[in-house]
Amino acid sequence: MLLVPRPNATRDPRWLRAGLAFGFAIAGHAVLVALLLFLSHLKLDTPPLQRARVDRPVAFRGISAAQFDQNRGKDAPALAMREPKKRLEKPKEKKVPEQAPGQVVDVAPGNGEVSPDAKFAAETNNTVKKETRAKEQTAFYRNAMPQRTSTKAIDTKGTDPVEAAVVSGNNGVGQDDRPLRETPKAMALEVPNQQAKSELAMRAPTTGGVGPVVANRPEVEAMKGNSQRLNLQLGATGAEPDGSEGRAGTEGAVNLLPSPAVLDSVSGAAANDHLQDVDEGDGTFLNTREWKYASFFNRVKQSVGQQWNPNAQLRLRDPTLQVYGGRDRQTLLQVTLTADGHLKEAWVERSSGLDFLDLEAVKAFERAQPFPNPPPGLIASDQTVKFQFGFYLEMSGRPGLRLFRAQD
Repeated sequence: MLLVPRPNATRDPRWLRAGLAFGFAIAGHAVLVALLLFLSHLKLDTPPLQRARVDRPVAFRGISAAQFDQNRGKDAPALAMREPKKRLEKPKEKKVPEQAPGQVVDVAPGNGEVSPDAKFAAETNNTVKKETRAKEQTAFYRNAMPQRTSTKAIDTKGTDPVEAAVVSGNNGVGQDDRPLRETPKAMALEVPNQQAKSELAMRAPTTGGVGPVVANRPEVEAMKGNSQRLNLQLGATGAEPDGSEGRAGTEGAVNLLPSPAVLDSVSGAAANDHLQDVDEGDGTFLNTREWKYASFFNRVKQSVGQQWNPNAQLRLRDPTLQVYGGRDRQTLLQVTLTADGHLKEAWVERSSGLDFLDLEAVKAFERAQPFPNPPPGLIASDQTVKFQFGFYLEMSGRPGLRLFRAQD
């Protein structure tokens, strides 16, 4: 029997490589899982340069004064004493424009007496025994008067056409105060009528011939006149007759007749204010209370009234007034103006029942703008002027306006 010695036992390298590969695989999977978890917290829809920055909402929670002092420590009261106290700002109050003491009307200047029961606002105070409204009212007035003061409109734009002073007397020719003499008759020449005659040329008869002898005559043109005879009438000659040409006027004398500009300043009519529960009379006389903003609203009302023509719109759709003529029509607008007087908005708060009349009311405001110089006291905190404006159309044909401040 042959005994062979056993060689020394060694590890197989194949098992070593397999172990290393398994370890690297486990480590790689761990890294991949960690990377996926990290990327899941990022916003993948953001640009590449912004993926590293993640925006998260931050919430603030208020704390009390005691908690604030506690966070600052023991010396918080002492530090607070050394810090300057901030002045507390009062909250800004909302600016509310002044309200009108009643319906705004345009009337002639009043007597200055204050009426305790006045329900109308105007530019001056006025007190009357009985309130009346004029029978004739119009939107085309220049100055508010109780009644019409001129039969025809005068448009001179406030200018006086008189360029020089008028010299009275007989153009400055007379020298004394004797009575004026009659104007002497001037010389007059009257010529007769002479008919036109044609030229007549006849041949003389020969010796022994038979026939009358007619004289030739030249052609004569017609002479126009006013008589059949020649009349020469001379004026006064010789000594000057009794009487004078008049006394000379004074240089620089003012013409006592009012010029058109003066007439224009005093001409006016009653405004077309809708005066409810006021009886008709010879003129518009009301108890009014002075309001400093009445002049602005009267200018607005006058401008709008001249642009408002409801009768034309009504005649286009109902000439005989058999369809829409059963009752009076009223449109109430809510108007908002800007601080420079332009129309911001106008909407119908109360309709008249006819769309075309409501639209005509809004169009009247659009055509009448801008309204210059709104007073600062009327401008609210949002830089607007708000008010209500009423349009009243009576079936008698009389248009009326009513204006008052909007109730905020």
